[in-house]
Amino acid sequence: MRFPEFDEEWEEKTLGEICEMQAGKFVSASEIKEQHFDGLFPCYGGNGLRGYTKSYNYDGKYSLIGRQGALCGNVNFANGKFHATEHAVVVTPLNGINTVWMFYLLTNLNLNQFATGMAQPGLSVQNLEKVESTIPKAIDEQEKIASFLTLIDGRISTQNKIIKELELLIKSISQIIFHGHRYKFKKASLGSICTIKKGEQINSSVLSESGLYAVMNGGITPSGYYSQYNCVGNTISISEGGNSCGYVQFNDKKFWSGGHCYTLSEINAEISNKYLYYFMKFSENLIMSLRVGSGLPNIQKKDLEKFNVAFPEINQQYQISKFLDLLTEKIQVEKSLKTSLIRQKQYVLKKMFI
Repeated sequence: MRFPEFDEEWEEKTLGEICEMQAGKFVSASEIKEQHFDGLFPCYGGNGLRGYTKSYNYDGKYSLIGRQGALCGNVNFANGKFHATEHAVVVTPLNGINTVWMFYLLTNLNLNQFATGMAQPGLSVQNLEKVESTIPKAIDEQEKIASFLTLIDGRISTQNKIIKELELLIKSISQIIFHGHRYKFKKASLGSICTIKKGEQINSSVLSESGLYAVMNGGITPSGYYSQYNCVGNTISISEGGNSCGYVQFNDKKFWSGGHCYTLSEINAEISNKYLYYFMKFSENLIMSLRVGSGLPNIQKKDLEKFNVAFPEINQQYQISKFLDLLTEKIQVEKSLKTSLIRQKQYVLKKMFI
């Protein structure tokens, strides 16, 4: 795929022939802050943005390649003053190479495939310089490709903002609903209004990357897929163990509940299933605070059973659920659009780089 005004052959070059690469400088972890404040600059490491620090060692537009760890080969774009640590390779294009086009080229090369080492994968500047690629001879063509891909990225960025604003909106409205004074709430322990059941662990060797039924375990995404299910659709699940324990999810399709997953069933007739989900989702941080253990944190069933649920009369629960459903569906539509845009970008990347 090329723009019609360009027909000149691309030429084969190694990365070392079209750019200079240099690892950044060490900065102590104690000097890196999680939040941005005036006087601090972005700090990039092997996995992208690490935080913010008082010093900077680069000023301008640069591609950054992570060179250490499981995510080595990831590519970020920095603009302005920033600090690159020793685990980030800073890329400076040579004359005749567009900076933004260079970023998209590096993104398309899937540099992680050139990593060496098992326990701690890494990329050396020497190996990166040997990676072969093809480049347009005309910088005008590079600039046009870069501009086109930048437009797509801009649209994806806008989509991210739309999704973030909608998620903030649903949180704010949930705060008003569940902590406001509009409704008269009753309270009951979770264990008194439903049955909390722990799932059944299955061997990872029988799971596939795709299939009929998702297997939910301790994470926020499926562990894999299985040919059988042990839970029907419209079931609330709560992650039991792992770093995401306490994560609340509404499963609208049949699925397999694994050994690190709780499900809620036999819900009291006074409680709407969907209302209970929205209340539990709103209370997710409180549920996560129930976790115990450090190596592999988990939430005990007895503690979850004691968790207090507040609920108004059933018709009001239906009204609340219907309203929050509308917002949730809107978020899903926007997320689907974002996924479509990302796929379009990936397609264009593959087609525009020979």
